[in-house]
Amino acid sequence: MLVEITVAIGAYCVDRGREKIRKQDAVSRPHLFNRRSDAIGAAGESAAQAELRKTLYRLCGNEFYLHDGPLVIEHAPGTDYPTAEIDHLAVTPFGIFIFETKHWPGHVAPSTRAGKLTRSASSGQTDERRSPIEQHRSKLRFLRDQLPPIWPVRGAGLFTSAEAVLDPDLPTDLLAPADLRQWLRMQRDAFAGAKPICVEVAKKAVLLLADDSQMALQKHKAMTIRAGLRMSHWS
Repeated sequence: MLVEITVAIGAYCVDRGREKIRKQDAVSRPHLFNRRSDAIGAAGESAAQAELRKTLYRLCGNEFYLHDGPLVIEHAPGTDYPTAEIDHLAVTPFGIFIFETKHWPGHVAPSTRAGKLTRSASSGQTDERRSPIEQHRSKLRFLRDQLPPIWPVRGAGLFTSAEAVLDPDLPTDLLAPADLRQWLRMQRDAFAGAKPICVEVAKKAVLLLADDSQMALQKHKAMTIRAGLRMSHWS
């Protein structure tokens, strides 16, 4: 009898130990995932920044401004989600452009759901993700409302993964890096005949509306994490 009790106590302790490890893993795994996701995202944004700089130099010479790093704008004060992040900001003589970077591998295609894209991984698994065009909507509206109407303000999504395959039926504002030069050339051609924008003046005007401090970026990121947790709770 004593042996049976001892074995039972031992088994209980082992089970409690395993449960504790599982709980610790459950807590730590999201942080590990977030760090990996952040690292992948940072690599994609770095590649996008380099491609933007190279392409803008080819089209504009030195007459452009490319902001170094992301910015936060308060596009909806007083709401649950008052801020939005701009991955890349470019100011040129023919327009102001914001770019949302996505480092998604796999086939990216239109979705039947409004504001979404369908990504298909090489494993065959598919998921629905928010389109950069949808993400840009409120940012573009805010900038257009605040800036002179003679300054074109446009946005595009830039897919930086070497394993990304963009479906030909996607909107033309969703780009691979190889498409960037042609897309910007089209914006320049559409502006032809108008008075060139003073890059320095436009840059100052846009930066008055934005915040690139670490505090602003961290506060915005914390808000998006809370929003994501809230959505996962109700899904």
